[in-house]
Amino acid sequence: MRPRARNTRTPSRTPVAPRFKQAAIVGVGLIGGSLGMVLKQLEMASVVIGIGRRIENLHAAVRLGAIDRFVEEPKEGIQGADLVILATPVDTYERHLKAWGSAVRPGTIVTDVGSVKGVLVKTVEELLPKEAFFVGAHPIAGKEKTGVLASSVDLFQGARCIVTPTGQSNPRAVETIRALWEAAGSRVVEMDPFVHDQVLGAVSHLPHVVAFSLMTALDEIHADMVPDLDLLAYGGGGLRDTSRIAASSPEMWRDICLWNRENLVKMLDIYQRHVDRFKRLIESGDGPGLEQQMGQAKQIREQVQ
Repeated sequence: MRPRARNTRTPSRTPVAPRFKQAAIVGVGLIGGSLGMVLKQLEMASVVIGIGRRIENLHAAVRLGAIDRFVEEPKEGIQGADLVILATPVDTYERHLKAWGSAVRPGTIVTDVGSVKGVLVKTVEELLPKEAFFVGAHPIAGKEKTGVLASSVDLFQGARCIVTPTGQSNPRAVETIRALWEAAGSRVVEMDPFVHDQVLGAVSHLPHVVAFSLMTALDEIHADMVPDLDLLAYGGGGLRDTSRIAASSPEMWRDICLWNRENLVKMLDIYQRHVDRFKRLIESGDGPGLEQQMGQAKQIREQVQ
């Protein structure tokens, strides 16, 4: 039986921020850029180095104060780092580590900010040198807008962050990553990587697929039923609320769906059963049944914090 999540109480004192000589952020987008700002503002790293694909994006990260400088050759930034943060799409982890993983020096802590853990954590642990320490992390914070220009030093304030240690994790490295996120203002929870994927599959990955599906369904309805009207213009706040997350990065969510496919397919089957139930109630004109189902949903929704 897999271990349950361990909730962490909010510290009664200001957490002691860890200190690093050099932090390397691989992928300086919204999350990587925001974390770089935190590392710099709280002086957790003497130097923050950015590593990425687009030079103009890295120049912008320097201007915004998300990184101190950047390098075009990843190994150059990795070799001197005692903290390495993977902030690229999860499907790129294996490629990155095969390219520069050997440059990670003994004692370096490698962490990530990905929305999928499970098998991915095991893959990263196997690809890193034995003397390096990997600790998975997932800050549950973000915006519909992506990229370093959307970065914010207070992005993680009050947000939950899930840290996913395994039996191979170094205890001191785990505590260091916990302290980093607590200093960033996050409420830290420890969770088994596979439990993480079940939990996030239900409350994050499934809603995103539902939102994406809603928008493509509306596009089909527009084309087939009311092609002469600007259908979306009549949506109002309800449509904006239910479709907001469909504006998220397709590249990122493609990878999340595929890496968590086993859990997500099961959850989509459950969701489809509930949609079918509503369809049957509507088809049969069962008003009391509809009201009962909607009332149950309303009670559940009121528990969302």
